[in-house]
Amino acid sequence: MDIGGWLRGLGLERYEQAFRDNEIDLRVLPELTADDLKELGVAAIGHRRLLLKAIADLAAGAGRRTCRLRPLRTPQPRPSGAS
Repeated sequence: MDIGGWLRGLGLERYEQAFRDNEIDLRVLPELTADDLKELGVAAIGHRRLLLKAIADLAAGAGRRTCRLRPLRTPQPRPSGAS
């Protein structure tokens, strides 16, 4: 996923350069806090809240995708006499 495209989708493209300058990528994004966003220059509380909600939604979606990709399998019983 492209962080710049994600920010543009949220209408918060003004922060794209700050995210790039601070090397924010998908590995770092889920760990960002409100204080981190302040340090990145996200001064408006509303923008910080929008970003934190969108980050949480991404994390929740990633968990659902992982579950779909790795379904639980029930072990099949072995036929008798098989080794």
